[in-house]
Amino acid sequence: MKYLFIAALLLLGMAPTTQAQDNDAISKYFEQYVEDEKFTVVYVSPKMFELLGKLDLDHLEDKEAQVAMDMAKELKSIRVLTTEHNPGQYYKEALQKINTREYESLVQVRDEGENVNLMIKEGNGDTISELLVLVGGEDEFVLVSLMGVIDLKNISKLSKTMDIKGMEHLEKVEQREE
Repeated sequence: MKYLFIAALLLLGMAPTTQAQDNDAISKYFEQYVEDEKFTVVYVSPKMFELLGKLDLDHLEDKEAQVAMDMAKELKSIRVLTTEHNPGQYYKEALQKINTREYESLVQVRDEGENVNLMIKEGNGDTISELLVLVGGEDEFVLVSLMGVIDLKNISKLSKTMDIKGMEHLEKVEQREE
C-alpha cells in the first residue's frame, strides 16, 4: 500500500511537468523567432491579465466587449507569431517541433492552399487550459497560443476585441459550433 501511494504521488508530480514540457516546445519555437524581423510577434503576459482582472469593467455598454473582457480575466497568456516569408516552411516546422499529439483537434481546414488547425488541451473538469492555432498557407504562417481558462463559446468575441493580426483565425471556432 505504501508503494502504491508513493507511485501515485510520483505520477501526480509528473503531470504538471508533462504540460510544462509541451509549453516549453511552444515557448522554444516562439523564442526561436521572437527577434527575427520577418515575424510579427505579440506576447501578452500573465501580469497583464492579472492587471485586467483588477479593472472595474462593469461600465462597458457593449455586451460583446464585456464578455471578451470577462474572458480575458481568465487567461494567463497569449502568444502570436506570424510571418508572410516562407509560410509553408514554418508551418511544417511548427508541426514537427510542437507535440500536437498532446492536443485534441477541434478543427482542421484545408482550403485554397491554406491549412488551419485548431487544437485544445483540456484542463480540469470541463475547462480548456490551452487553445493552439496553427495556420500555414501560401500567404502566411500563424501560431496562436492562448493559455488559461478558456470558454470556446466566447473566443471569437475576444479575437474581435483584441484586433491582433492572426487572431481572426479564432473565429473558425465559432463557425465550428454553428
